[in-house]
Order: sequence, then C-alpha cells, then structure tokens
Amino acid sequence: MLVTLQAPRLILSGGGAVAKVAEVLAQLGLSRPLVVTDPWMASSGTVERCLAPLREAGITPGLFHETVPDPTDTVVEAGVQAFRAGDYDCLIGFGGGSPMDTAKAMAILAAAPEGTHIRAFKVPAQANKGAVPVLCIPTTAGTGSEATRFTVITDTANDEKMLIAGLGALPLAAIVDHQLTWTVPPRTVADTGVDSLTHALEAFVSKRANPFSDDYARLAMRLIAPNLRRAYADAQNGGKGARDEEAREGMMRGAMLAGLAFSNASVALVHGMSRPVGAHFHVPHGLSNAMLLPAVTRFGLQAALPRYAEAARIMGVASEGEGDQSAAMRLVEELEALNRDLSVPSPAAYGIPADRWDGLLETMASQALASGSPANNPRVPDAAEIVALYREAYA
Repeated sequence: MLVTLQAPRLILSGGGAVAKVAEVLAQLGLSRPLVVTDPWMASSGTVERCLAPLREAGITPGLFHETVPDPTDTVVEAGVQAFRAGDYDCLIGFGGGSPMDTAKAMAILAAAPEGTHIRAFKVPAQANKGAVPVLCIPTTAGTGSEATRFTVITDTANDEKMLIAGLGALPLAAIVDHQLTWTVPPRTVADTGVDSLTHALEAFVSKRANPFSDDYARLAMRLIAPNLRRAYADAQNGGKGARDEEAREGMMRGAMLAGLAFSNASVALVHGMSRPVGAHFHVPHGLSNAMLLPAVTRFGLQAALPRYAEAARIMGVASEGEGDQSAAMRLVEELEALNRDLSVPSPAAYGIPADRWDGLLETMASQALASGSPANNPRVPDAAEIVALYREAYA
C-alpha cells in the first residue's frame, strides 16, 4: 500500500511557543512577514503576542486584520492586494480557522494571474502552488488548519462554502501554543472542540483512511475525549483560580493531530453537510458540525461498525470487551450527551426559521454532494438521504 503523507515542515508546540516566532522564521530563511488576523485580535491587542517578538528581533511585520468569520472571496482578494502592495516573503495566519484559512487562500490566489477568482481552485481542482510560504499560529483548539492542506472560502456570489485543497494550502510551519486559548469564550471552546473531534472521527471512518491517518486520529481522540468538557469548564470559569492547563494543552495537541489525520484522509459527510449550513445561515463551522454529528454518525454506523466501535473504545465510552454493536451505539449516545453538556442548540433552537431551512434543503444537499466530502463517508448518501438528515437534525 502506497501512502502519501503531507504535513508542515516544522511544528513548534508548547506553552509560550509563540514567543519563538522570529526564531522559527529565521530557521526557514524568512524575514518579511505579513501577519493575517481578524479585527478582534488586532483591537484587543492579542495579535501583539505574535508581533512583539518579531519587532524585538528587528523584523518589521505587515498587518492585515480584515478577516471575517467564514472567510469570503472578497476578503481574500483584499488580502492579496495588501500582500502585493508590500515586499513580503511569507504570510502568518494568526487566530482561529478564519485567519489561517484566509492566509492560505491569499497565498494560493497571489500565485495566480491577476484577475483570477479563488473559485478557480475549488475542489476538484488542485491548489498546489502558493506565492509564498504560510506559517500558522492557532488561537483556538479546533480547526486544525495549522496542519492541513485545506482551506474553506465562501463564494459570496453563489452563497457557497468552497473547499480548496492542495499543497499550496499546506503551511510550511505551525506554532501551537495552548496558552493562546485562555481568552477564548466558552462557546468557541465548545464549538472548536467538537470540530476537532469531528475531524478525528471522520478521518478514522473515511474511505480514504490509511495507516498514518489512523494513528493521528487515534491519538487525537484519546486527547480530545477526556479533555473537551474540562476545557469548556475551564473557559466558563474565566480564569478564576488555577487554569486547567492539562486539559487546554491536551485539546490543542488533539486538534493539531486531528488536523493531520483529516489532511491525509479527508473528512466525510458531516463536513459536507456542515458547510452549506454555515454559508446560508452563518452558523459557526464547529457548531454546525456539532448539530449534525450524532445524526450523521447514526446514519453511517452499520457501514463501518468495527471502526465506530473502536472509536468508542478509544474515547473511553465503551469497554474493551464490549461487542461492536453495543460499543458503536454508545458512541452515538456519547455524541448526544456531549452536545447536551456543551449546550449545543439544534438549528431550530439556534433561531433558523423552519420555512427558510426547508426552502434550502435541496440546495444544501446539492452543495454538500458537490463538495466531494460525502463520497468519503462509510455509507454514501444520495440527495434525498441528505435532505432527510437535515430534517432530522433541525428539530
């Protein structure tokens, strides 16, 4: 069996790692970064955790802080203009998945002839070329974007979240510092945490799984399962008393490993169905994954029973001696319990009107299938089955 493994060239992980950003650039022969982040990171001063060490090393970084949640083609184009206006030799994505995905898409688009639209690179196209290297510094434990060859960009003209894949989206390096997550709100901790669990589980049951991605997925689930609720409780505590640093570090490592897992095996039906929900109703990506995860897992259970059962045992919700059928059902029960414990609303409870949801079901099903992700699912659905799953998840 031939397996291609794709990963960043350098990963620096641990508390306080962000202070070493200038040293990482020097190792890679880079010195003129444009830092890509969001308005809150800039206004709150959080981005200074990245900028200050660069300035202290004599580096004058540029700053593009106009990224938005669910990054759009228009923001990517604005970022490329900012990149071309300076003399930069790399991009640093600093923040959650949106700034990191924006930086990746900027590198890909900047390598293309002027006038090219980012939709030219959506799957099944291969985005293998970037104008400059990208470094990623995540501030949430969830998306895994710092370790993947994917970026997701919204096509504003078509209200579609486009999956873009290729070596041009693979960061050259990642700096993974769990202390950057301490100011993240509880809702975001929960949503990004379920996102990382979904990455690991979908990579593990994906039809494109391989021995390397399996190892990453197993390690990720072992870290995420016992630490997600603890990290959420720590965020709710708001820093009062001692930090649960063990849980936060476990989540950050788990998210990165889950990113490596799905970057090398791909995600499946949950992500395929989740992206249209985010595009049409602006539900945060991790939250829309959580809304769908129990129903989609139940849908595919019998098609990959041993895999789902093993996942349940890895996560500690089924015993080693328990039969596959029972263990797999315990996995679904755990996903439902996790949603309750993390206060994950249904689409209805989130405030999405039933008539708008129903009116877009066919469109969302078509967009989900077009993304290619559902084809990786153990049980591959048709459009009608996806519509039925959307209906099940709504209530």
